[in-house]
Amino acid sequence: MTDTRARRQKLIAEMIRSGTVSSQEDVTAKLAEQGIAVTQATVSRDLDQMGAVKVKRGGVLGYALPDQMADNDWAASRLQRILADWVQSVEAAGNLIVMKTPPGSAHLVGLALDQANLPEVVGTICGDDTLFLALRNGANPDAVARRFRTLSLSQEPK
Repeated sequence: MTDTRARRQKLIAEMIRSGTVSSQEDVTAKLAEQGIAVTQATVSRDLDQMGAVKVKRGGVLGYALPDQMADNDWAASRLQRILADWVQSVEAAGNLIVMKTPPGSAHLVGLALDQANLPEVVGTICGDDTLFLALRNGANPDAVARRFRTLSLSQEPK
């Protein structure tokens, strides 16, 4: 990593930790205030490399870093709230569970599921608004999907 990128990402991390940015445009503007001219695409790549994701806290969207998520809203005991806030639908498909979320939210749900260390889930694959949960051999996909639907308070699949 170049010194310029490392410095920029350090500043971005400080902004995220202070809770002063809620969009890539905010990050770009705050970097410009500090004399660092970057494009939104560069900020997007930086946020991705840093593992930053958008989270909803107190009804407000903002960025969080992976270490912030493990300590706060993302603990296993908070899984129900995260599912209720972000999951729109849950459906079994073979040995997978498919969850739909609002655009840009699949990663934060996937991370919460990964951190919950559920015994029937091997892992997650997240896109923008869809995530797949791979189930262990012997897990009942329909029963797991029902449990997640109950936790998320979403409708039965159509």
